[in-house]
Amino acid sequence: MSSRERVLGRVRRALADVPADPRPYEEAVARDYLREHGHRSAAETVDLLAENLADYRAVVHRADEEELPLLIERLLAERGSRQVLVPPGLPPGWMPAAGPARVHDRAASTPHDLDRVESVVTGCAVAVAETGTIVLDGSPDQGRRRITLVPDHHVCVVRVPEQVVSSVPEALRRLDPARPLTWISGPSATSDIELDRVEGVHGPRTLEVVLLGGP
Repeated sequence: MSSRERVLGRVRRALADVPADPRPYEEAVARDYLREHGHRSAAETVDLLAENLADYRAVVHRADEEELPLLIERLLAERGSRQVLVPPGLPPGWMPAAGPARVHDRAASTPHDLDRVESVVTGCAVAVAETGTIVLDGSPDQGRRRITLVPDHHVCVVRVPEQVVSSVPEALRRLDPARPLTWISGPSATSDIELDRVEGVHGPRTLEVVLLGGP
């Protein structure tokens, strides 16, 4: 008997007393859990997102459409970025006219090529207020997953309030599970058994989130 057969045999024995249900999985599994915790206005939800992002050590900024290019120019200058990676579908009005040389998201780019780029600017698919999480799905304004994992500095623009939801269940309703989803809660970090925190291990060391609202 192979290891596979042993594992499947144990699964069958564990499920032996479970009554058969002809309904599809989506109908058979109860979905009566809370969709969000409490009731908040749109402004309160955005404020909660900002609070939880900061709690995860992301740097949070607020701007309107007119202020955004100047803000991004300042953030890149403060980092001393000489090159910035730009996804193909990033709105042209978001980027400053001057500033670092723009590097485009190309399939031929190697990890070594991306590692020479100091910063990346993207949009997002959705942001979760209760967990302080930004979700990317590979849309044209976000580019390939790897461009947000290799550069050391990520500037992510979130349109508020339309891209902000209260909870993870609400985010899942908006997302396509067939797309390459990347869930980001603060800058990349890990801790060893002694809880020594190390940042920049498997993603950007610095995450800056711009909450883009109206004037």
